[in-house]
Amino acid sequence: MKLSGQNILITGGASGIGRLIGRLAIEKGARSIVIWDINPQSIEKVAAEHRALAAGKTQIEGFRVDVSDNACVTEAYAQTVAAVGQVDVLVNCAGIVTSNKPFSQNTPSEIDRTIKVNTIAPMYVALAAINDMIARDHGHICTIASAAGMLSNPNMSIYAASKWGAIGWSDSVRIELQKAKSHVHITTVAPYYINTGMFDGVQSRIIPILDPEKTAKKIVRAIEKDKDFRGIPFSFHFIRFFQGLLPTFFFDWFFGEVFGVYHTMDHFTGRKN
Repeated sequence: MKLSGQNILITGGASGIGRLIGRLAIEKGARSIVIWDINPQSIEKVAAEHRALAAGKTQIEGFRVDVSDNACVTEAYAQTVAAVGQVDVLVNCAGIVTSNKPFSQNTPSEIDRTIKVNTIAPMYVALAAINDMIARDHGHICTIASAAGMLSNPNMSIYAASKWGAIGWSDSVRIELQKAKSHVHITTVAPYYINTGMFDGVQSRIIPILDPEKTAKKIVRAIEKDKDFRGIPFSFHFIRFFQGLLPTFFFDWFFGEVFGVYHTMDHFTGRKN
């Protein structure tokens, strides 16, 4: 789906990849950009940046939304429709990672928060939008998951679980819509670590940390081409193939130790603010 002339809602749109996707959508002629974020100061700052870039050609709106709260999502979606009209493209970009602790040292509140934001929240937001999209036979939902939803990794078990759930849900909805012969499209994106600050301290021995600008452009391209699934880098499309082909001990040694994937979180600090 081309972004020109479309109303685009981006959760987590006031930072990181969400902010960049908003800027790229403005450059491509989007009718409106709606920023949903938890941080009101960031919303105000990024909305001002977007308005300056848009120069009146793209309507920019921002709402403080806790996407893990369905009542908040429902209210904010009604406000969004009132402000810009029905949403054409939804980008589920909001996400969190809480620590690099072993699972045994996590707390129930850390489990709840991670699953609610990374897995349940995209469902809440999509549910608010999808029935109108189906009725109009027009729309696109893109969910930014993670390569951690394809490759198990120690010291990020809850995050990995949340992204496995997001991928399974998103791709299942894709199949439902295809079986219904709907023109509403689903794109699931599974990127490796992106240098946005969210994963500060991560060290990757062989696979390079992703550049935010290039990654955002690849995500926008995947939406415009109605891609079902986009692993970034492209080699991550083959992870499950190798998991099925190789014995577990060899897969763990090769990807975990030789490539160093199982040690990427050893020095994780995360975003400071």
